[in-house]
Amino acid sequence: MGNHKKINTLGILLVYLLSTACTDKSNEAFLTKEIQAIKTEFAPDKRVALFNVMATQKDGSYILKGESNLPDAVTVLKEVLKTEEIAFVDSIQMLPSSDLKGKTNALINNSVGNLRSNPKHSAELATQATLGTPVKVLKRDGDWYYIQTPDKYLSWVDGGGIVSLIDKEIDQWKDNKKIMYTKTYGHSYADIEKSGIVSDLVAGSVLEVLKTTDLFYLARYPDGRTAYVLKTESEPYDSWLAELDPSLDDLVTTSKKLLGTPYLWGGTSTKGMDCSGFTKTVYFLNGMVIPRDASQQVHTGKQIDEDQNFDKLEKGDLLFFGRKATDSTKERVVHVGMWIGNNEFIHASNQVRISSMDAKAENFDAYNLNRYLRAKRILKEEDEDLIHLKRSPVFND
Repeated sequence: MGNHKKINTLGILLVYLLSTACTDKSNEAFLTKEIQAIKTEFAPDKRVALFNVMATQKDGSYILKGESNLPDAVTVLKEVLKTEEIAFVDSIQMLPSSDLKGKTNALINNSVGNLRSNPKHSAELATQATLGTPVKVLKRDGDWYYIQTPDKYLSWVDGGGIVSLIDKEIDQWKDNKKIMYTKTYGHSYADIEKSGIVSDLVAGSVLEVLKTTDLFYLARYPDGRTAYVLKTESEPYDSWLAELDPSLDDLVTTSKKLLGTPYLWGGTSTKGMDCSGFTKTVYFLNGMVIPRDASQQVHTGKQIDEDQNFDKLEKGDLLFFGRKATDSTKERVVHVGMWIGNNEFIHASNQVRISSMDAKAENFDAYNLNRYLRAKRILKEEDEDLIHLKRSPVFND
């Protein structure tokens, strides 16, 4: 969004808020209403945007407390208060936190970073990120870091899962030569004789490359470890990127390599995946970063069908399932799969498997047919929530 458009949006929102302002300035209900309106505008999805702000009255003034990573939203709130001549003290913690001392970037340092909903290992697995994924660091709690992934998902990771960097260091890493691990699962080795394992690797792992031998790349992990990676299991990232032109059949081929992968709530890697983690992984391995959850993916791309007219579908289209909206309840998207043709779709349910919409087929899936909502096309579609790696400097400059 350009600055001009952003300023216009802020101005329009500010006029709206002021036009609906309550005249009782001493009533905390007024501020509560305005804060909620701003949150609805700027942070409707708490999974990808943070605006936890409240106002409390003290000594004839108001104290704004909480935290946010959305400076525009905080600016609008303060402008509302100034225009309405409401005295306030700004105690909002803006993120990234100054306590990070400039280390507001990080790289995932394990084959798969397990990202959790709260800063503890017993918390729910919210999502995952593969080795070498650049993330934004927002704050720290002990040995846990609150981070934001390239798809904007907010979650916590333990200190052993990342290496924190300043802007200059992450820029240098993006400039360096790298490799993309392309095999579903494997290892890096201590030497070319493969006498010892340094770590496991999953498809999508990205490592800095130091030199090339006949059979191996000598690669470096974010924390400085070095290891040998087989050339037959990886590819120079720049070459992989340059050759990207995924076809419908490429998506199907990738998806079938994941057959049998166990279901894992919060998983987005070849070690284990949930339904949206599966579709996310398939598209990532074909050069696209798509939103994390099914209820987010459904809002991207182009709608193809909502009437079970499966003849309209192409391979790679995403099918969404759940509960339709009623007069009293909103639509609820709870599952997603990918169309592979011949009346079949592939999805993570117990494990990655293929199901059919054909009632005569042995693998007919009546349960999902009955809760089918719609199909969306996202391959090569333009959408602010779809990142095309060939054009976006997520891993390179």
